[in-house]
Amino acid sequence: MDFAPDPTAREYAARARVFLDEHVLPAEPVLDEQLAATPGDWTVRPVVRELQEKARAAGLWNLFLPGARGAGLTNLQYAPVAEVTGWSPRLAPAAFNCAAPDTGNMEVLNDFGTPEQKERWLEPLLEAGIRSSFCMTEPDVASSDATNIGTSIRRDGDHYVISGRKWWSTGAMNPDAAIFIVMGKTDPDAARHRQQSMVLVPRDTPGVRIVRPLTVFGYDDRDHGGHAEIAFEEVRVPTSNLIAGEGDGFAIAQARLGPGRIHHCMRAIGMGERALHLMAERANARHAFGRTLADQGVVREWVAEARIQLESLRLLVLKTAWLMDTVGNKQAMTEIQAIKIAVPRAVQQIIDRAIQVHGGAGVSSDTPLAELYAGVRSLRIADGPDEVHLASLGRAQLRE
Repeated sequence: MDFAPDPTAREYAARARVFLDEHVLPAEPVLDEQLAATPGDWTVRPVVRELQEKARAAGLWNLFLPGARGAGLTNLQYAPVAEVTGWSPRLAPAAFNCAAPDTGNMEVLNDFGTPEQKERWLEPLLEAGIRSSFCMTEPDVASSDATNIGTSIRRDGDHYVISGRKWWSTGAMNPDAAIFIVMGKTDPDAARHRQQSMVLVPRDTPGVRIVRPLTVFGYDDRDHGGHAEIAFEEVRVPTSNLIAGEGDGFAIAQARLGPGRIHHCMRAIGMGERALHLMAERANARHAFGRTLADQGVVREWVAEARIQLESLRLLVLKTAWLMDTVGNKQAMTEIQAIKIAVPRAVQQIIDRAIQVHGGAGVSSDTPLAELYAGVRSLRIADGPDEVHLASLGRAQLRE
């Protein structure tokens, strides 16, 4: 078995790492300064635009998207790049135009959009000229079961009328989020997985109302455009805004979330690597009870366990990416579910221990650890909670 990444993967990962060290990590305090100077502003900060210009010039642009519109990388080739971006989840994905939810929305438009939809929405997204949001989760139902979704998409002549409420719509607080992909029910009487459809709703459509921003453990994620609760009050859009066909919404959602889980998991591994790096630095420099923290047995155990977890999970994620490339997302579902469960859970523990080694500094804003913890903890809910994936994976194993 050959575990070495191919030359293309090695090249892009190396270039991404150089860009991270030379441009992205030094820009983190600049982003903090710009955010502090502009409270209440949800737009993309100047430092992000500067990084995007540099990344585009360096050929590090739209690396997540296979085919002619992207860099042409496979899931397996992109995975090491995604890990690099996890070292700075606030800046690196956006710098490479590989940030959620735009990545998943671009994949949906690329795979299912009409030529007109691609021209109007995909092309400006690929250029980072606009942002987007994905509106699936709802406050009034258990959205872990996507068939629960209650938002109504009702046909009225040559229009659809959308009524409902969404939340955790990432990026929607940014006024540059010009297009929302909204999932709702077009036929409540159809088969359970054929009731849902997806439509494109421009932000400025009458009846679209941003209710409020949401926070994650107190973080507003302004650097990502925040997360919004949105009311759709008798919103009318042309039937040409339907993505694929009526009843295809659930299948599109599954297709969208598969590659997204590779991206999330590899970024999470990068977050774990940075936490381990910070933990080692702190342990070697800090003294307590007459010796360094690195000389404390429990700290050595935490470091060793973190290394074992990261190496093991990386191999599982890379195997999953390889399966997706070779046999398709459906055949790789067992592995996709496994990484979605295992990676955020393990990385959460690694970051938690890094926080513990840092003491009071770990829960402050003096290090990135607290924000990394908040981000990876939310991944255990986003795109389906652990329990749903565990139940599904268990059923599949028992059937075998």
